[in-house]
Amino acid sequence: MDEVLPYLEEIWQSHVLTNAGPLHERFERELAKQLGVKHVSVFANGTVALMTALQAVAREGEVITTPFSFVATSNAIVWNRLIPVFVDVDPVTLNLDPTAIEAAITPRTTAILAVHCYGHPCEVEAIEEIARRHGVRVIYDAAHAFGVTDEGGSILRHGDLSVLSFHATKVFNTFEGGAIVSGTAEMKARIDELKNFGIVGETSVVAPGINGKMSEFGAAMGLAQLKHVDDVISRRGVVDRRYRAAFGAVRGIVCLNRSFETRANFAYFPVLIGDGYPLSRDDLVLRLREHGIFARRYFYPVIPEHPMYKDLPSAAADRLPIARDAAARVVCLPIYPDLALDDVDRIIKIVVGA
Repeated sequence: MDEVLPYLEEIWQSHVLTNAGPLHERFERELAKQLGVKHVSVFANGTVALMTALQAVAREGEVITTPFSFVATSNAIVWNRLIPVFVDVDPVTLNLDPTAIEAAITPRTTAILAVHCYGHPCEVEAIEEIARRHGVRVIYDAAHAFGVTDEGGSILRHGDLSVLSFHATKVFNTFEGGAIVSGTAEMKARIDELKNFGIVGETSVVAPGINGKMSEFGAAMGLAQLKHVDDVISRRGVVDRRYRAAFGAVRGIVCLNRSFETRANFAYFPVLIGDGYPLSRDDLVLRLREHGIFARRYFYPVIPEHPMYKDLPSAAADRLPIARDAAARVVCLPIYPDLALDDVDRIIKIVVGA
């Protein structure tokens, strides 16, 4: 709290609470520096950022996307009166399968909305090569991918736009918040218009925008927490490595591989429960909860099983076998920077001893 107080004093002295105040501007600059990108627009939350990103580049038609994500991904498509088209995922990464993307493109395809699931980068080169050939836009839902890099730098530099979430459950948070990373200054200007009702100047409205602005208080929380994010990621990595060492030889437990990125952020620790393990996935979750450990089944069920999506042609069960299988087997174990190693070992003992 002591680190936040100077920022709160600045807000008090400036009398600016929102509308791109001085802390908002500073936070965007510091965030761009931290992430190694040029153009960042911060938002009140990640879902509004997703909605705005789609509004900026995909005004009509179909958007190819993943069935294996939090429902905000597809909800943002529908809120823009676009049609989600679900395609299956890769069995190793659980990210969109580029081959499935290619097969799903039609003359009505306007964009691809891919998710860096659990912070693992998508096959960005393959996805963007497909997009170039077919003349469609690429947006990455990078809600899990704060600080993740590949060999060329930040994973957020890929695509037309990348969207972050700063929700309280994320590696980096502002309690609630989000951001869009744009490839050009012109696109950032467009995004900034859209997040402020489409207002340009004092009296002109040029687009059907939305109120997506982050408040000065959210920016203050972001500036305070940026100072600690590298340490947070490092401490999460200690937990990740301890789990992997314990589960590597346990029959029926598959730890999703961390070899896809140069720098991981250890946003989640997902495992797949399979043949040879003595409990079903759901029984393991119940066993852990009996001991006060709240593992989560991210992402179960798959998005196409929800009522508002189940009647879409692309939601048919036989079109998405890998995503559905993963959803039936996945468990995300607790991982956060203040998780004591004694508690990690207690979780391991329950899982291995089951």
